[in-house]
Formats: sequence, structure tokens, C-alpha cells
Amino acid sequence: MRPVVLCFSGLDPSGGAGLQADIEAIGQAGAYATVACTAITIQSSQQVFGFDACAANLVKAQATTVLDDLPVAVIKSGMLGTTDNIAMLTGLFAERVIAATVPFVLDPVLVANSGGSLGDEKTLVAAFKKLLPYATLVTPNSHELRALSGEQDLHAGAQKLCAQGTHAVLVKTSHDFDSGDIEQYLYVKGEMIHQSTLPRLEGEFHGSGCSLASFIAGRLAMGDELVDAVKAADRWITQTLRAADVPHPDNADAQLIPNRFVRI
Repeated sequence: MRPVVLCFSGLDPSGGAGLQADIEAIGQAGAYATVACTAITIQSSQQVFGFDACAANLVKAQATTVLDDLPVAVIKSGMLGTTDNIAMLTGLFAERVIAATVPFVLDPVLVANSGGSLGDEKTLVAAFKKLLPYATLVTPNSHELRALSGEQDLHAGAQKLCAQGTHAVLVKTSHDFDSGDIEQYLYVKGEMIHQSTLPRLEGEFHGSGCSLASFIAGRLAMGDELVDAVKAADRWITQTLRAADVPHPDNADAQLIPNRFVRI
């Protein structure tokens, strides 16, 4: 069968982010998505109103059922929502000794792009620090990288995460709105091995971070080397954002939804 990616993420009813973004992006990368739902959110394409996290034992049961049934090639996590769920995933890596053979793409979601809270940031950061050493690649936005590393400088922050055990960090400046084009830097074992510049398109996008991380996970499952997966994801995400759907054409400030089925 197609290479399998197991995603830990929340359900976004609007379909812009979360599990639907994961499934669509991984499919577009050529791989097959399986899911462990971590939370049911109440959100539109524009705003998060609340969420109920799934119990950690329920999330673990979903994941272990998939792991026992299918040849999982890559694991990807997005919104985990609670420290219990982060600790559960940390324990799962330790118990099953899967980190050595299965790449893990960690998108350390702290807040939604629409600004809604997805959990207490301070406690989530503390829990994430125990999960980071299992990550093959961490894909934080600039806010998340500063929160996780305690560094204001993004390069220093990436190097610090690598020093704490993370194999690689993809630095994204998409949330630094005072900058021009979006710069991305890929650090592996503390050294920058790739830099790219993406055009900063007009507007804000709902689910772009989920989509990018999941496409990378899909390409890793397909056998790409890390830098090649990142390059492919850069090309793909740029086209999905250029072709994004406009949910509220009369509202110039409305978030746009990436068109993950665009042909490139």
C-alpha cells in the first residue's frame, strides 16, 4: 500500500486546519494518512471558540491500533491540546522504541492561526520540551520557536532546540509580519543546511502550518531526504496559498483556506 503517516491532531469543523488539513496534504504528497484524534474543536475558518480534548488513553488506543495494523512510515503531530496528551505521545515513543526507525514531524501547536487558545501555553511548553528529543523535525512558527527555546533570535532558538535533542528545526518567519518575504531556515544538528525565500502573499491563511508540516511528513514517507521534502513542501504550499479559497469575499480581513488540491 501507499506509505502510511500517522497523524495526531484535532478536528477542525471548518476543514481548514487540523486533521482534514493533514489528510489532504499527506494525500497530495502521495502517502496515506491515518489519524488519532486528540480534540474536538469548536471553530470556524476565522476563530476558535473552544475545544474538548480527547482523553490521553483514548488517543493512545487509537494510535496503537493503527501501529499494530499498518506499516506506519512517519508520525506527525499537530494540536495535542493537553499536557496529558503530550506526555502520552512522549511515553509512546519510549515504550515502543519507534523513534529510532520512524521519522517524527512535530508541529508544536500552541495557539491557532485565528488567535484562539488551544491550551495554557506555559504548561504546554514545559511538556513539549520532553517530547522534542524524539522529533526528527520540528516546524514551529516564530512565536512557538521563541516560546519553546526562550530565545528571541530565531537562529539561536533553532540551535538551542537542536542542542536539547531535536534532530532538525524548520524556522519559519511567516508570523513576523513586519518582515518582507517569508524566510525559512532548516537547521540539522545545530547547523543551517538550507535557506529558502517564499513570497509573502496578501492576507492570512487558515491551516497553512498544518498543511506544510503534513506535506513534509508525506514526502518523508515517500522516501525523500529531509531537505528534498522541505523543498517540495515549499513549492506546494506556495501554490496552495496562491489558489486559496475566500470564505468571506465581502470581508477583506477574512482568513483564506489553502486549496490543497491545486495542481503544481
